[in-house]
Amino acid sequence: MPTVLFLCTGNSCRSQMAEAIVNARYPEWRAYSAGVKPAGYVHEMAIEALNEIGITHSGTSKHINDLPTRDFDLVVTVCDSAAEACPVWPGKAGRRVHRGFADPAKAEGTRQERKQVFRQVRSEMLEVIPKLLEG
Repeated sequence: MPTVLFLCTGNSCRSQMAEAIVNARYPEWRAYSAGVKPAGYVHEMAIEALNEIGITHSGTSKHINDLPTRDFDLVVTVCDSAAEACPVWPGKAGRRVHRGFADPAKAEGTRQERKQVFRQVRSEMLEVIPKLLEG
């Protein structure tokens, strides 16, 4: 079974959503996520955005050193902002791809407005992830 790792800085939103989408919708793949500076939690709006499309995710924010392996068929970095310290994978990767997504945790406004940003990122991931997995 091929494996994919989604990397970002905090491992609380984007990489968590990508991991959950792959594990729920692409059973031929096994997805993981991690960060270089884990936030220590998964953002509640990321969980809510996934729940809205029938995906239950109970992931935890993890450091790259907490992963069960360093060898992946695909490693995807998801940090979009140049201001972020987007990690580089030190392990073995069959293919490395950078595909940035806006950080929904930085959204401002009312709760509903912020939640809409999570939905937008989720929708973009639903379009992009199959293309990443296909190579």
